[in-house]
Parts: sequence; structure tokens; C-alpha cells
Amino acid sequence: MSESKPTIVLVHGAWADASSWDAVTRSLQSQGYTVLAPPNELRGLQSDAAYVASFLAQRTTGPVVLVGHSYGGAVITNAGARGGDVKALVYVDAFIPDEGDTVVSLLAGSGSALDVADPTTVLDVAGYPGAPEGAAEAFLKPDTVHTAFAQDLPEADRWTIVATQRPASFVANVTPSGAPAWKTIPSWAVLGTDDLVIPIGLQRRMAERAGATISEVAASHVSMVSQPEATLAAIQAAVDAIG
Repeated sequence: MSESKPTIVLVHGAWADASSWDAVTRSLQSQGYTVLAPPNELRGLQSDAAYVASFLAQRTTGPVVLVGHSYGGAVITNAGARGGDVKALVYVDAFIPDEGDTVVSLLAGSGSALDVADPTTVLDVAGYPGAPEGAAEAFLKPDTVHTAFAQDLPEADRWTIVATQRPASFVANVTPSGAPAWKTIPSWAVLGTDDLVIPIGLQRRMAERAGATISEVAASHVSMVSQPEATLAAIQAAVDAIG
């Protein structure tokens, strides 16, 4: 891999794992980039961000372009200035919180398929060992995957998401965000216009608030899977901007 190129670090969101970046990873590697896609623990925003910051500090050298999808956007917002030499942030169908925001507060009134009075209509809830008192983890119901999360993927791929999804603790969605890295690090945002999890209006408001360079793609919440070229273009734009 070329030492003149920044390292690209890809942070997945809830109900996903690093394989959600496969198409993006393969393309970047073919261009000579070092790509790392660490696990996002999905247990709590501050602990998840601390893990990613530690990963950046220990596993990268030189400039980094830090990319986050969905809840991963909240994680990179909190991790980006705390570890490694992060030069650019790229948000893909992502939460871009300001200090004090939570995922739940951002979704409220947005029209999201997940902003419902009874979460068990769209999520399956289960306990997990070591959970904080009152905490549980959430899985997407199959119908939610098919109709709202990844509706532009082939049916077989949607069923794969149903089977392999990593659940997120409810704690992750109600933890207030800290000081945002986007206030000191330039950012880019890919907005999925057909996203039913983080509707386009909310994505646009967050991206504009962060001063991000915005691009849009007619895709679902998982645009990096269905149309990876949009994510790749934003990453390349970030690379070009940081020299």
C-alpha cells in the first residue's frame, strides 16, 4: 500500500458489521489504500467512541480519513478528535450529532420508520449478559429490513442482513453526544434520498449544520452497499481536499 495515501477507516452502524463495507473496501484496496474496518461495539456511544479512538491511536499511522455509516456517524463524531491523525470525516446515511444530541432525540418527529410509539413493532428486543440495569439490545424485525432498512437490495441480500445483523443496545441510542469532531475536522456527507431510517430532511439538516460538503444518492439507508460509488466519490473528494 502506498505510504503517500491516507489510511481509510470505516466504521459500521447498528444492525451491521464490517462486511457492510465490502464493496467500498475492495475498491479502495484496488486503488492502493490501506483500509481498516474495526468492529463497532454497539453498546454505548461513549464506550463505542472510546474503542474506535483507541483503535485509531494504536492501529493507524499518518493521516486518516474516518468514515461512519448510520450510528457509526455518531461514533466518529465522538472519536475523530480523540485518537489518530484524523484529517477528514465522511458520513454515509449517518447521524451527525451536535453536543448533547442523542440518536432518539434526532429521530423524534423526523418521519423515520424507527420513530414509532411502540418500538417492538419494528424491533425485536432481548436482554444480554452484563447489560446495565434496564438495558436491552434491539434487532430489526425482518419486515423492517425488507421495507425500511435495505429496500433497494435484492431479496437474498436482505435476508442475509436479517440473519447476520449485530444488535445495538438501547443505551447507544439514548447517550448524549460529546463535543463534535466536525467542529475542527472538515467533513463530507453522502445523503440517501430514499433513506427511511434517517429521512433525507434530517440528514440534510445535520450535514448542513456540520458544514459538510454534501452529495446525494437515490438509495436506501445502506447506500454504501447498493450504490458504493457514491461513498467512494465522497472519500476521494476528502482525500483530494486534504492533499
